Amino acid sequence: MATIYYGSVINPKTLTDYDALPRCLIAVTATGNIDWIVEDVVDSMVQETIAQHGLTDDTCVVTLKPGEFIMPGFIDTHTHAVQVPNLGIGGEFELLDWLNNYTFPTESRFESVDYAKRSYPDIVRRVINSGTTTCCYYGSLHLTATKVLADVVHEYGQRAFVGRCNMNWHGHSPDYYVEKDADESMENTVKIIDHIRSLPHSSAGEPLVHPILTPRFAMSCTPDLLVRLGEYAAEDQGLVIQTHISENKAEVEKTLELFKCDSYAGVYDRYKLLRHNTILGHGVHLTEHEMRLIHKRGAGVSHCPTSNFYLSSGMARVGMLLDHGVKVGLGTDVAGGYSPSILSAIQHASIASKMLAIQDPSGEKCSHGHHGHHGHGEHCQQGAAEHHEHGGHEHGGHGHGGHHNIGEFTNQKLSIATLLYLATLGGAELCCLKDRIGSFKEGKAFDALLVSIRDETGNPAIWGFNPGRDVDGHTSHEIPRDPLKEGLERFLFCGDDRNIRRVIVQGKVIGGQELKL
Repeated sequence: MATIYYGSVINPKTLTDYDALPRCLIAVTATGNIDWIVEDVVDSMVQETIAQHGLTDDTCVVTLKPGEFIMPGFIDTHTHAVQVPNLGIGGEFELLDWLNNYTFPTESRFESVDYAKRSYPDIVRRVINSGTTTCCYYGSLHLTATKVLADVVHEYGQRAFVGRCNMNWHGHSPDYYVEKDADESMENTVKIIDHIRSLPHSSAGEPLVHPILTPRFAMSCTPDLLVRLGEYAAEDQGLVIQTHISENKAEVEKTLELFKCDSYAGVYDRYKLLRHNTILGHGVHLTEHEMRLIHKRGAGVSHCPTSNFYLSSGMARVGMLLDHGVKVGLGTDVAGGYSPSILSAIQHASIASKMLAIQDPSGEKCSHGHHGHHGHGEHCQQGAAEHHEHGGHEHGGHGHGGHHNIGEFTNQKLSIATLLYLATLGGAELCCLKDRIGSFKEGKAFDALLVSIRDETGNPAIWGFNPGRDVDGHTSHEIPRDPLKEGLERFLFCGDDRNIRRVIVQGKVIGGQELKL
């Protein structure tokens, strides 16, 4: 049975523009794809418009109340499901000490399959109810536990990428939490990929849960394992890759020393792991040379500002990445990030951009030369040469819904349109799913949030819609306002899971406050 949604709709378009449609009809097929959209329909014409499209009386019509709107679901491009039990502790440390003192001990618990079966349902449910319709999950290095994670995600109906961490370099991973060797790592990698690809497809005939190749970060994997991962990926160009890059200065220094390379991005390029569907977490200390290399390869960056603040890593220069044409999405990076909600990432991305703008009041833009922010100079020439020798993927053009001039975003505050884009279409582009999700368009999957900023949600941070208080008109000196755009901004900066009535993936309600009732 088709479902019709009628009411206010927010629809991202580009980094600088989005539609705020107060009277929109969206028709969703029984298989969960968008059949048609009519952007401006007055109340009296709703039934006639539905009839004109040939729909019958058994069509379900969901009419939104004042103070409610529909928007695309959030896309979390970088999080560690295995670290949710570690939320909110360890912030006194920076990255490497935090991993050793808190994170690796927490992740090692997932060696117990029973613990994984007890923990992952609650973990995935929390992520879904936070409004995340698509999520890029890091699991642990354990094969069976990661199968459990993939099975739970599939059972709950979330769209996701699920990866088992590769980490076999003894001496750079703890003795209690490391793979035996490259052979074991590759064997378990193949097994988890095969398992995820064997899961049943959605009602639309496509997989919701995808495998993702997950070398944890460069120094967790021996060079021989990185070679084999690169060779395996070369045989499967559709296989998405996720890893970390340039999160912390000490991590960067150690990586360059281990691999005898002049840039972190050059390390991944050397091993054929930097390509059109590579998702690089963080990128706080990337040089402009690296940004150009990442753009050339078509890879992108998951911006994780909450984690970058919490672990004192720094502030990623997202505006400069955008000006270099690099794809950018948002990530919660739980548990370096202390919230599973992309709303926190949006809020902290805004703060980070404002702090960068304050630090550079001159408005200095990115250049075509070396910026000198990190000081490691050119990317690894050896890596680039080897990449071309092995037929590396080249990527041209500018992403993010259209070309932008160099300097448009560098050291500038991120607008509401930009933040919305990064949380939705930007994430979809980074995951190579832009044709299916991230915005509303005929033929795309209906992955959406039904948001309410009404007072009845019980969120005291939002001055929401209250008909007994707010329908008395306005004074003549009040500035002109767009209630829908204001509602979006209130939700992005003051909202939480109480404001999410429904979480919808492929047309099916999988979470939200209504499902809890």
